[in-house]
Amino acid sequence: MGGHWIFCIALACAALGTGQNPSGPLITVGQKPGEHGLTAEQKRLNIQSFEFIWSTIRDQYWDPSFGGVNWIDVHDELGPELERAVTMQQAREVMGQMMGRLGKSHFAIIPNDVYGDVDAGSGEGRGSGTAGLDVRVLDEHALVTTIERSSPAAAQGVHAGWEILAIDGAELAPLLRRLSALYRDSTARELYLARAVMAKLAGEAGRTVQVQFLDGADVRVTKRIERIQPQGSLAHFGYLPPMHVWIKSRKVADNIGYVAFNLFLDPARLMPEFGDAVHSCADCAGVIIDLRGNPGGLGIMAMGMAGWFIEKPDQRLGTMHTRQAPLKFTVNPRLPTYRGPLAILVDGSSGSTSEVFAGGMKDLGRARIFGTRTAGAALPSAIDRLPNGDAFQHALADYISEGGQPLEGVGVAPDVEVRLTRAALLAGRDPVLDAAIEWIHSRK
Repeated sequence: MGGHWIFCIALACAALGTGQNPSGPLITVGQKPGEHGLTAEQKRLNIQSFEFIWSTIRDQYWDPSFGGVNWIDVHDELGPELERAVTMQQAREVMGQMMGRLGKSHFAIIPNDVYGDVDAGSGEGRGSGTAGLDVRVLDEHALVTTIERSSPAAAQGVHAGWEILAIDGAELAPLLRRLSALYRDSTARELYLARAVMAKLAGEAGRTVQVQFLDGADVRVTKRIERIQPQGSLAHFGYLPPMHVWIKSRKVADNIGYVAFNLFLDPARLMPEFGDAVHSCADCAGVIIDLRGNPGGLGIMAMGMAGWFIEKPDQRLGTMHTRQAPLKFTVNPRLPTYRGPLAILVDGSSGSTSEVFAGGMKDLGRARIFGTRTAGAALPSAIDRLPNGDAFQHALADYISEGGQPLEGVGVAPDVEVRLTRAALLAGRDPVLDAAIEWIHSRK
């Protein structure tokens, strides 16, 4: 049951986990309807898994007082409930309730069937296809924000700003209302809502999904869109499902560098490409790093990327507090560094390492942040295999940004708050990017 250390990806908890949102009720994902009762052996393995989770948290949780929770009482209360569980769903719910007592994100049970093909290296498996578009939920309206070029969705004329009304005949409004109420007090609400819509759009590549939109003229139109493989290269890390990782860079608005990537993963490929993008912009008027929709990944990559913009040694993005000792996220300068204006774009779907990077660079005074408050889901975690075959994701430390503020449940507040609107998207504008460009031009 060897652990795999990551700086948790918020997406993993939002999409796959069984746990407790700090501000909401228990969520259980990944179970199968009508599953059969447990055998005696499965019950035994579930009890072992329960004990492993409880003792791991007892020994590794960074706060020995557990935030005032009596951890022994939790064990004694929920242990008998687990013994009475007759399905895997019920067993996972009990284990999720135990972790939920801590009131922290990034504690999750990830069902075994999600990882069935990971060790065999067989790729993302069924359901990895996408509709070739990205979505944000604004005021309970699911809006298309970007469309992949040359995708079937683009060929059918789907446009940024179109609202998604229904997917495969199921109206989205009831789902969005329910989830919005469920997460009304959570800083990660935008992340959960967007991922719920994207999950509805996902499916087997090559198959079609029927999507009803409200177009730019406020007319309902229905499109059958062929799903495609996600863009980018497939990356593996520990027990996390294989994920496609991409990075894009270009020049915008008269010699301003622009870099965007979807995950802090695949460092052997991503870090050199990121460095090349920065070095190619040595004479640029400014650089923009777009972390909107990036749910995080490996924390060490944030320190490495910061080094291309900070030349002074011994600078820190923040400090991680573990049970044993604090760990400082010290930046390693990569000379020659870029010294010009740096803007970072974020939104409510920016989580984990995206928040570490953006929050630290803001606290150090090296970057100006544009967009909306981030997800506030920033705890580092590990993933272990349980005796019953499931995976157990658990936070190992608390994280405090260099400015002295926690990121968990708070997020990174932008220096300049700019919100996307449907009108701007329909007009082909990106007001967040426009605001960053305007600021860089004002620095000339």
